[in-house]
Amino acid sequence: MTLVIRAWSFIRHSSFLIRHLRYRVCVLTLLLICLCISCKKQAGLTSARIDPNGPVEVVIPDHGLYTGAFIDFGDEEDDVALEMIEDFENMVGKHQAIIASSSYWGEQSFPTANLNVLWRHGSLPLVYWSPWDRPYEQNRGPDRFGLLAIIDGKWDDYIDKWADAARAFGHPLIVAFGDEMNGDWFPWSGIYYGGAELTDDKPNEWEGPENFKAAYRHVVDRVRARGATNIKWMFHTNNYSYPLDTWNFAPAYYPGSDYVDWLGMSVYGQQFREEPNPDIPSLLDWPYQEMCGLDPNKPIMIAEWATGEFPYAPDVHGMLKPQWIKQALELFRTRYPRVKAAVYWHERWQNLDQSYSNLRVNSSVESLNAYREGVANPDWLGNLTLKPRPK
Repeated sequence: MTLVIRAWSFIRHSSFLIRHLRYRVCVLTLLLICLCISCKKQAGLTSARIDPNGPVEVVIPDHGLYTGAFIDFGDEEDDVALEMIEDFENMVGKHQAIIASSSYWGEQSFPTANLNVLWRHGSLPLVYWSPWDRPYEQNRGPDRFGLLAIIDGKWDDYIDKWADAARAFGHPLIVAFGDEMNGDWFPWSGIYYGGAELTDDKPNEWEGPENFKAAYRHVVDRVRARGATNIKWMFHTNNYSYPLDTWNFAPAYYPGSDYVDWLGMSVYGQQFREEPNPDIPSLLDWPYQEMCGLDPNKPIMIAEWATGEFPYAPDVHGMLKPQWIKQALELFRTRYPRVKAAVYWHERWQNLDQSYSNLRVNSSVESLNAYREGVANPDWLGNLTLKPRPK
């Protein structure tokens, strides 16, 4: 009888333990589900305790650098679609901290819908704000949005409306006004505005760069006057100047550190079949030092980088695309410590001779694998870190 009572007591106690364990498992499961939902809502953001819809700004990482991309958003570079972004991220295996797109002045609008898509996705918008009119063709000189017209105030109403819309958007964004001005292909290039002519015979003041600086400052001053403090401004050059002359170097165009938050540059390898494909040190060592000399503290962004997929004959010097991508993703983070972000230019276009320039990361299996393996390094940060915006 005693054995029966003890057995029954053991069974009852075991049943209680099982029910208790089931309860705890259910509670833990619910907590995990809630945590997963919370993490999904904060996709792309590493500051879960900070409301991304509040007044915040993006932290420049002390260690590592943000990864980003422009994803072939159409002829006007503004056909932003969430599906394209997600497909790209799934392909490369990492969320993109920065997504780039354009806002051409010829559209006379602010890309609110595009920027909302990006911020809700957990990505920082980078906007190339280009004073460019249709048909958006390179190498044809100034149009109605010329630098002198901007300086004279002809487009102040448009600038003010754009600034008001940026302020209403309210979230952080980076704006690059008149990128690659030290080249000779865009209508705001210094070569079209006096080039190497000296300004009032002053040494080291050339008309082309001085006109660009005046237009840049005019735009930034008007935008700031409208209260769009959520904008960080990027001074964005080409890595090497064309023409390669002292008057056309980046320092001649620099508007001053009060007008710049980021220093940016484009670094392209081979874009066309007849071009070489130099290695990354050849493309970046000297321009990096030039950029560092503009300001000792500003973060640097590789604001555009890519190379095409072209076969080489055995006697032709150059790096094949997979090796070039591998080298870039390694050296950006190890050789150039002030580089805090890099934005890959994922695009393909057809040339006049019917050939294609394919800069996309998946132009070959080998190139895609090189990109995936390189960007998988934990130094490449796919999630933004946020902090409260100073009042």
